[in-house]
Amino acid sequence: MKAPRIFLVAGEASGDQLGAALMRALRAASRDIAFTGVGGEAMTNEGLASLFPLEDIAVMGLVPVLARLPRLLGRIEQTARAIIDQAPDCLVIIDAPDFTHRVARRVRAARPHLPIVDYVSPTVWAWRPGRARAMRDYVDCVLALLPFEPLAHARLGGPRCVYVGHPLVERLAELSPRPRDRGGARSLLVLPGSRLAEVRRMTPIYGETLELLLRERADFDVVVPVAPQMEEALRRELRDWPMTPNLIGQAEKFAAFGGARAALVTSGVATLELALAEVPMAVAYRVSRAESLLRVLVNVDSIVLPNLVLGENVVPEFVQEKATPRALAEALRPLLGESGSRDVQLAAFERVRARLLEAGRSPSARAADIVLDYASRGRA
Repeated sequence: MKAPRIFLVAGEASGDQLGAALMRALRAASRDIAFTGVGGEAMTNEGLASLFPLEDIAVMGLVPVLARLPRLLGRIEQTARAIIDQAPDCLVIIDAPDFTHRVARRVRAARPHLPIVDYVSPTVWAWRPGRARAMRDYVDCVLALLPFEPLAHARLGGPRCVYVGHPLVERLAELSPRPRDRGGARSLLVLPGSRLAEVRRMTPIYGETLELLLRERADFDVVVPVAPQMEEALRRELRDWPMTPNLIGQAEKFAAFGGARAALVTSGVATLELALAEVPMAVAYRVSRAESLLRVLVNVDSIVLPNLVLGENVVPEFVQEKATPRALAEALRPLLGESGSRDVQLAAFERVRARLLEAGRSPSARAADIVLDYASRGRA
């Protein structure tokens, strides 16, 4: 039998990591599989010869996108043309919907019978729900990372959607708290965000929050994980903080979770990491004034992933004008000691873990099985 040929398209660093794990799982399930596509360093290390550098398309924010628009449009056409010409058995688009979905629509128009799998659901349950129904025209199956997403797609008239599990599930051994760590935990983790705009917007607020906390107690250390590309910018923002925090690299982050009493974190995937590590937290988020005008279009009661997984607002969140130093300090005080609010979060995090494990402990293997099933249809 001819080896299956899979074309993968990732649009940013997180998708590159997902794509690499999927490639490993596909190879384990079908040794002679052949890969082509677009990816970054992680996927290249798995044997993918990318059509072009991932950096060409991995841009975020309105101004950077507009500045590179001609190149982005060219890369969309180049990618779609390569898929159409190669006619693989299955196309897997990975996150980055502004790029990958445009590619998928062009491919579907030219090759209507080529199976297309979307790995990572767009946030149709929170923003622009009409995308779900529109995706039926060019996506055969969505591989969801969050357990509530299949029901959301069914409710919104989207394509088939299967919960395969979040990639963090494969790192539970690193995230699971150890009793000896938790017993003497005295550090406060501060995670300002993974993007430059978030760091610039949130770091001053967090500095003022820490100043309020330090007026009452000084029995905790402050630990700030930082990615290499963000370190210089973060150090500039930290100059006005009331203390010098301990900056650690990403490789040390999960280990630091084990020694953390609580966390102050900007909304994002870090909230799910903290929940799995059983670190109580207060979550904040602010966007620009222009972006805040679009809040009326958001269709969820929470922006915190653990809350969304559970369907209840257990983790306190402070968005826009509510994200003040005083409010954040008041939310963190009980979490740094022994309190009922701390116990409530810890109990909820056990349920978060259970829900994420409903699909099993190997999301990439489950995703690979579905991709291979669609690839077999493409060869039929």
